[in-house]
Amino acid sequence: MKVTAFIGSARKHHTYKATEKLLQKLQSLGNIEYEIVMLSDCNLEICKSCLLCFDKGEECCPLKDDRDKLIKKMIDSDGVIFASPNYTFQVSALMKLFLDRLAFFFHRPFFFGKTFTSIITQGFGGGEDIVEYLDSMGSALGFNVVKGSCVTTVEPVTEKRQKKNDKIIDKHSKRFYSKLIKKEYPNPSLFMLMMFRIARSRIKILQNETFRDYNYYMENGWFESDYFYPVRLNLFKKLIGKFFDLIATQMAKSY
Repeated sequence: MKVTAFIGSARKHHTYKATEKLLQKLQSLGNIEYEIVMLSDCNLEICKSCLLCFDKGEECCPLKDDRDKLIKKMIDSDGVIFASPNYTFQVSALMKLFLDRLAFFFHRPFFFGKTFTSIITQGFGGGEDIVEYLDSMGSALGFNVVKGSCVTTVEPVTEKRQKKNDKIIDKHSKRFYSKLIKKEYPNPSLFMLMMFRIARSRIKILQNETFRDYNYYMENGWFESDYFYPVRLNLFKKLIGKFFDLIATQMAKSY
């Protein structure tokens, strides 16, 4: 199995070492091939907010950078890791730039059946909120998300702190590996079900065949399906899903 880690740091230091340690732990658990991608080595331009990727398709993007090469690495992987240092209580600019270049996938989720997790390194605090943010991004992209980890790397890193970090990474690797080998398509949470129903109602009512989102939903049968992928909803979720459809339709018609 292949795991690719994307690191939003300008240097191979704490974030790189923590990610590498997680990947090595994964290898000790099973037959894992891994690759580490330093976003600082990639050509990623700033999104111009032209909306062409949303409306006409990502192939119409006027920026000619490494975005598609990085996306191919994600597609060719069974598992993906986003790792970033804590910069001013948020991901680094490199990681945010990468996420912005993936924005169309938040409209048209793609990575179902693949496993995602995150790693944040920090000096003092706030990292858990960043982990939650990155994990929510992974979920929005379609991944099966394993809760990420935050390790403290304030210098000098004491022996006691390093042992704590190693323990966190060890547990993290086991959680990630367990999810990775299942390649499952889980039953959606109520929140994810709600987001799917709201998105499709908005697209169905406000768009038409001239929009890429509309055609993508049509091609995948999402206007009629219970969720993004085949899943058996229990009676409660079927009913609540219809309720979300009703509310979402009313919201879309009020625009």
